[in-house]
Amino acid sequence: MRIIAGTWKGRALQTPKNNLTRPTSDRIREALFSALESRIQFDEAHVLDIFAGTGALGLEALSRGAASCYFVEKINAACAVIESNIHALNATDKTHLLKCDAVRLGKHEKQAPLFNLVFLDPPYGKGLAEKTLQCLQEGGWLAQDALLVVEEDKRAGFIPPSGFDEIYRRAYGDTEITLLSNIS
Repeated sequence: MRIIAGTWKGRALQTPKNNLTRPTSDRIREALFSALESRIQFDEAHVLDIFAGTGALGLEALSRGAASCYFVEKINAACAVIESNIHALNATDKTHLLKCDAVRLGKHEKQAPLFNLVFLDPPYGKGLAEKTLQCLQEGGWLAQDALLVVEEDKRAGFIPPSGFDEIYRRAYGDTEITLLSNIS
């Protein structure tokens, strides 16, 4: 696994040595970021990478110039990999790791920015994307018109909760990427 483009293009990322996470493939990340390039200014992006796993999505956004990235992950082994990847890329000044359950984020933290780019890559088929989106909305984590990317199994039947407009949906093998806009 590697960074696709930007400042850290080609840099390798560590991955957990267990099967508790499912990193987004280079091919899917490349297609996803191509779709995002016309929709967001990366240098103005405050990114939230939820169910972060290796941190690849958030780190890719930082490589392309994002202002900051908060990673949310509850699996200890994945947190260790994220921290290792952050340090290897010397990105500690632009990153924060929240070791917690994504569906229990609670109220937005005052010191954190409102997020205008959010990645959700939950375990497939458990309805966690829908629950997390509601949590983000109720907790006030999202900037107006934030873009949200949901990665889910295409057979899961993901339906965005109210308050979100679907912009884009594409399948890559068994993986489905849905791009949403926060409308509330």
